[in-house]
Amino acid sequence: MSLPLISPQQANALIAEGAKLIDIRDPDEYAREHIPAAHSIPLDSLPGGLNAAPGETVIFHCQSGARTANNDARLARAASPANAFVVEGGIQGWKQAGLLTVEDKSQPLPLMRQVQIAAGLLILCGVVLGYSVSSGFFLLSGFVGAGLLFAGVTGFCGMARLLKVMPWNRRT
Repeated sequence: MSLPLISPQQANALIAEGAKLIDIRDPDEYAREHIPAAHSIPLDSLPGGLNAAPGETVIFHCQSGARTANNDARLARAASPANAFVVEGGIQGWKQAGLLTVEDKSQPLPLMRQVQIAAGLLILCGVVLGYSVSSGFFLLSGFVGAGLLFAGVTGFCGMARLLKVMPWNRRT
């Protein structure tokens, strides 16, 4: 079953009428920026965290619409028996439509963005140092690439685990 897409403006109108907006992104993404009426229920928590009544309207959103599209059937099961929709373009589409979000820049960047920044920086340093200082530094790029491959295959990301315990990521 495919959930119907609605525009951010349509979603905003339904929210004003009492629809429940569910943000399926990770808690760190929600803490950094979210739609004011959104309830944070990460995708991993569904369907347990959603108690939808028959006839109730539930609207899901993510960052860009990709997560909601990839988990369409799961979201439909979680919302059943309610009327469920997906915001087209996620929170990015919401902002492009000129609708307001709550942003807290004091919150750290989402963990996956931190991993991408750290991995990219380490690979770039390995290449630059490998060409300018010693070819042994190319091993750094290879090590990071192997770690990313391992993370993709197994679902375990050592860099994410390490970054998660850094002081700037500790929740008070």
